Parts: sequence; C-alpha cells; structure tokens
Amino acid sequence: MPEHLTSPSRRTLLAASAATVAAAVTGATPAAVAADRPAVSDDRLRRLISAMSLEEKVGQLFVMRVYGHTATDPDQADIDANMKEIGVRDAAGLIAKYHVGGIIYFAWAHNTRNPHQIADLSNGIQREGLKQNPRIPLLISIDQEHGIVARVGKPATLMPGAMALGAGAFRRGTRDAGEAARIAGAELAAMGIRQNYAPVADVNVDPANPVIGVRSFGSVPKSVAALVAAQVRGYQGAGIATAAKHFPGHGDTKDDSHNKLPYIDHTREEWSALDAPPFRAAIAAGIDSIMTAHIVVPALDPAEDPATLSRPILTGILREELGYRGVVVTDALGMEGVRTKYGDDRVPVLALKAGCDQLLNPPLLDVAWRAVLEAVRSGELTEARLDESILRILRLKARRGLFDHPYVTHRGVDRTVGIRSHLTAADRFADATTTLLVNEGALLPLSKRRHRRVLVLGVDPASPSGTTGPPTGVLAATLTQLGFTTTVLPTGSAPSRAKIDEAVAAARTGADAVVVATRNVTAASAQRTLVTELAATGVPVVTVAIQNPYDVAQLAASGARAQLASYCWTDVEMQAAARVLAGKVRPAGRLPVPVQRADDPARVLYGVGYGLSY
Repeated sequence: MPEHLTSPSRRTLLAASAATVAAAVTGATPAAVAADRPAVSDDRLRRLISAMSLEEKVGQLFVMRVYGHTATDPDQADIDANMKEIGVRDAAGLIAKYHVGGIIYFAWAHNTRNPHQIADLSNGIQREGLKQNPRIPLLISIDQEHGIVARVGKPATLMPGAMALGAGAFRRGTRDAGEAARIAGAELAAMGIRQNYAPVADVNVDPANPVIGVRSFGSVPKSVAALVAAQVRGYQGAGIATAAKHFPGHGDTKDDSHNKLPYIDHTREEWSALDAPPFRAAIAAGIDSIMTAHIVVPALDPAEDPATLSRPILTGILREELGYRGVVVTDALGMEGVRTKYGDDRVPVLALKAGCDQLLNPPLLDVAWRAVLEAVRSGELTEARLDESILRILRLKARRGLFDHPYVTHRGVDRTVGIRSHLTAADRFADATTTLLVNEGALLPLSKRRHRRVLVLGVDPASPSGTTGPPTGVLAATLTQLGFTTTVLPTGSAPSRAKIDEAVAAARTGADAVVVATRNVTAASAQRTLVTELAATGVPVVTVAIQNPYDVAQLAASGARAQLASYCWTDVEMQAAARVLAGKVRPAGRLPVPVQRADDPARVLYGVGYGLSY
C-alpha cells in the first residue's frame, strides 16, 4: 500500500491509503432517503406544546433510565433501585412525576429480558404516557450498535459490529451495512423501541482509542461517511430514529469520556477533513438525531467547554454551518467527561443553551429537572427556547409513527424478531468480514486430515448482551460441527504462569493445531507470552484477534503461523471465523484501519485494504 508519509502522525498514517480504498466502499451506493411516515402537522404539534405546563415541557426534554421489566410491576430489587436513584417506584411513577419525553433501555436495568417482555414493557410505558394530558407518546431508545455494544440479545438477531462491516465493505460496498441496519431496525421497532443511538460516525484515527475502536467503521473518512449514510437509510427505512454519534468526532483520543474529559487536538482544517465527513453524510441522508460528545476541541471552541455544552460547536457549526435541523441529543449526562467542569445542576441548562434538545440519562434526575425549571423561571432560559426543542422532538416522534401507532404486538414480534431470514443474513454479512492477515506456509484452511485435533484457548470476555459466548466455546463448537475434534481451554486475558504451562502441555500432548483467541494484546501482555510459548512447541498456532485488529503487530514475532481478525467476539463473528479456519468460507475481509508496526509506530505494517484469501 502506498504510504507517502509527510510526518509520523496518526493522521498521515490513515491518509496514506485512504485515496486508494475509499472508492471500493463508496462506489455506486447512492440511494434515496427512505420515505418517512406522514408527519403530524406542525400546527397540531404546536397546540400540544401550548397545552403543556412548564413542568411538562421540561420533562419532554429528558430521556431517562428506569429499572424493571414492566412499567407498573417491577421486581422488588428494581423498585428499590428506582426509589434510591430517581425517587419513584417504576416507569409509571417516572412518567407521572417528571413527564419525561423518553426512556432508554439497558440490560443492567432489567429492561431487556426477552422480545415479548420488551414489547410488553414498551406498551406499558406508552399506556402510561398516553394517560397524561396532553396525550404524548414516549420515545423509547437504546444503544444497540451491534458488535461490542448491544443491549438486546438472543433470540433477537445480532449483527456484526461497525468495524467488521467496514472490513466487509471492500468487496460488498455499503449494502451489507444498510441491510444490517434495516433488519436490526425492524426488530427494534417490533419491540416498541423507536430510537437507536447508532450508527457511530467517529473516524477511528487513534489505534489506542479506549472508547471507540471497533465501534467505528474505520479510519478513512469517506468510507466511514458512506457506511454511516447507508445505516441511516437502513434504520430509518425500518421506522427507527437514528442518532449519529459522537459529534464533533470522538475518534482521535486516548481518553475515555466515561471517566474523564478528553481533548482532541485537531486543527479546524483537520476536523473538517477527518471528523466532519460522516456527520455531513448523515445529515444529507436525512438523519433524525445527532448525539454530542463530551470532548474538548479547542480549535472549534477556544473556551474549552465540552462539545455537549458548547454553543460554538452545536449551534455555530452543527446547526448554522452544517445546516442540521433535527434533534440534538446529549451523550449520557452521568459521564465524567461532561461533569468535570460544571456541576450536575448546571450541565443540563448549559446543554440547552448550547443547542441540545434531549437531555440523556442525568445521574440525578430531580437535580437536573429542577435546574432547567428554575433556569426558565429566572429568565436564564426562555420558555420559547424550550418550545423549539420540544417541537423538534415531537416532529421526530411523528415521523416515526408514534402518534398513530404507539403500540406493538406479540404477533409482530414473532414475525420479525430473530426470524430465520434475519439470522441467515447476519451470517452472510459476517462471512464477508473475517480478515486473514498472516498465513505462513498456507497453513489455513486447516485440514481435517492433518489438523483433526484442535486445541482452542484464549480470552473469554463477557458477552455484550449477556446472551452469547463464551468465544472459545463457540469457536470450538463450530469447528466440531465442521468435522474437527476440539478441546477448549480458556486462559483469560492475563494467563498465569500455571495456565500457560497447562496450555503448552495440552498442545504438546493432544493437538495437531492450536487456535488462540486474543484481545487487545500489548507488549507486556501475558497473551503474547502464551502465543510465543505455544508456537515454540512446533504445533501450528493460529490467532484470532477478537476485538482490535492491532494484535497482529504485537504478535508479529510470536511464531504464530496464521493470524485473523474478527473485530468482535459475539457468536455471529466467532462462527464466521471458525468457518474461515475450516475452509468452509474463504476470508474476504480487508482492514478498515491501518496497523502500525509495534516496534516503530511511524511505519505501517498492514495498510488499509490489506487482507489475504485462499
């Protein structure tokens, strides 16, 4: 791959191969924006707003968590959690007391046990909302990016994540990403979830990024933009509001905004070239909402306020420069990135003053709700300013059909969620994503004659949805189905000396090949020691990087004869990787990010678009 590096920076590294590969992803993919449902007239929406009290208006701006699997009869532990954190018993109490405009689902809040339960919870929430006067449906939202972020699990269909789809796009263009979004959106809609905080529009410039990584489609802005636009059309074509995130771009940071306030040092020109294209594409595709980032970009706002609280960024750039007219939703207000500079009573007020419409999941709802109320009463915020945001929110609800069709049915769930055609499609998408990076001596595909006994070991991270895995078990089970004899030996992300010795002994005595699942290997990682010592046995070793593809650089001198990247560890990706290992499917994925040398990060080991096959 051409490098033409002008300096050993992350930005020039990603630019090195961008021009040669962007066309492979973006070519011949324009499509009309999916038609929205007929909108309720603005006159009707304004009449609804005029009928609201100030307290009800403030409530419409908030999207809040609530514990429990039902709207009115949660388990006692969930009642206790609600009382402690929100001061209400259940979702019904939340709606009655605070008049919230939306509720966000989480697995840890016990909102997403199974599809029928989710549909019933959604219906219960809508019933409680429509008891209020004026009668306004709630916008139920979720983070269902797929890949490493998924709140709804099996039996719903789980798709490959963004970077995996980016790897598959070199051969398949944007059609898989768009179709994956359409299927995922249809399943969410069937369960009463009408807003998905996806797709991720961040361009993953920094390999060390701790919060975005494989949640991004890749490092080439034009390619990421095309895939974002395809997913916007797919989701919204299925009746789901999307939220491109995290504006103005969270792809070049070593800090996680959940834990601290990151700084992005891009110049205005770099931002326009690297970070802006996916958001421009999302806006052109007619996106319903855009989520803000809790990051500081001094070149965009010299005051160094987090973007969520920055009027120059949200109003000056997003609305005035980019021409965006839809809903702006904050990232979660409980994250440290937005709480570092201001208190919880100031954050929601400053977010509204900056240009936000929806205030997502504040840590203390009562504090945030009363702060906005008092800001209006004191004159810091005008009621007219609230009305602007509420009108945008109600327009979104109308476009997504909530005023006409707020409820869902079990029949609709059964005809849509996790059906065979959707599961088959997910497997097809995944088969295009697995990326073969090393294959010394044509070791792969494994031979059932020469490599019948396969030892599978490595890391087993928790399932993103709580319904898949463990990864080593899924790899082994799939290889067994394909005719191999497998043994599983989980070793963890930091295998002990005893565990490494056990793995080496197992390889020597009972394996014709070893498959090692690795995750985010570093120079000092015990995973590196494990792979090196296994390779020293003489038994051929294959590694599968089950998250970031950069593991291949750290394992370059390990002696592993073949290395794959799967970009996630959920079942759909692990099964696809096993099919590649066994030769059932040929590897078709290509790197959507560059991999730098571990010993010299200024040099590219494998460029964007690299990938082997057989």
